Amino acid sequence: MNTIAGASTRKDEQIMLWMILVGLLVGVVAKLLMPGRDPGGAVITILLGIGGSLVAGFLGRFIGWYGDGEPAGFIASVLGAILLLLVYRTLRGRSGKGGVPRAA
Repeated sequence: MNTIAGASTRKDEQIMLWMILVGLLVGVVAKLLMPGRDPGGAVITILLGIGGSLVAGFLGRFIGWYGDGEPAGFIASVLGAILLLLVYRTLRGRSGKGGVPRAA
């Protein structure tokens, strides 16, 4: 057994778990700060938080707040998630109520 490969795989798993937990926390805070009817569920909230972190990282590097490989901060990640919620609500508002029509 290659211990270096095993350690690398374990570290990757820990990073993924950490991203999911932080994504959930960021998504929950963003939804609490911006209440309203949004897609719900734990998976969507996690994806919202992770997406918010990615948006914050890209914008932060573009503006010059973060260097290459530097992660976005928690507050910036929440602001990125709020930005994603704003974009979602704007797009949903233009297309009517949004969502899939249900049969009666």
